[in-house]
Amino acid sequence: MQKTVSLKQQQQQFASHIRDPENHAAPNNIEDRRMAVYRELFFNNVLGFISNSFPVLKSIFSDEQWLEINRDFFIHHSCHTPLFAEISQEFIHYLQHERKENNSDPIFMLELAHYEWVEMAVLISDADKDQPIADPNGDLLAQHPVLSPVMQNLSYQFPVHTISLDNQPAEISNELTHLVVYRNRQDEVHFLQINAITQQLIETLKQNDSITGLDSVRMIAEELQHPQPEVIIEAGTNLLYELRQKDIILGTAV
Repeated sequence: MQKTVSLKQQQQQFASHIRDPENHAAPNNIEDRRMAVYRELFFNNVLGFISNSFPVLKSIFSDEQWLEINRDFFIHHSCHTPLFAEISQEFIHYLQHERKENNSDPIFMLELAHYEWVEMAVLISDADKDQPIADPNGDLLAQHPVLSPVMQNLSYQFPVHTISLDNQPAEISNELTHLVVYRNRQDEVHFLQINAITQQLIETLKQNDSITGLDSVRMIAEELQHPQPEVIIEAGTNLLYELRQKDIILGTAV
């Protein structure tokens, strides 16, 4: 007697073959010509999206290596979202938690991938749809500066914004690279390399939703124990206005 295969079993067999055709047979009732269409369609869609999301990372690998990485991701990672826009985040998870150690992978791979993902995340983020009301002309020193909800301030062990096929660091830098990735009012995504003090200023504003700009720079001056705190305060004041000019700070709380 022929064994009856349930619809669920057929779907699982179909999906397993699409993911890993070398190790999982196709359903018996579908000819290989048709299965080939599905195999190419599914994989090429994912490959194309990841390639577009991580162009610099792709450029440092050969075509063969890049296909191998994406095929391994396609086979072994179970995505938890049906949205194409979130596949790049799933790819980050795969690189961080699931990819087996490979000597061909550069030591900066995960940080570079994260940086490229952040650029896309900032571009498509809708975190500003319910953004707090901010006075764009408010007094940044006397009031609380409001940060853009779509900006991301980051710290990396590698200068990820400078990496390319011809510029690949071979070891961890002695100093962290601090960056802000932001979207301006024209919906253009930019990055700004900042120093540790600017990073600290942004973190202070993020963690204290009522602190004034002046108090935030004074706090930093005290933490640094600078012999001339007025120098830090003046520099911090200029930073606040520069960040507002770039739409990293939207204005002041009202």
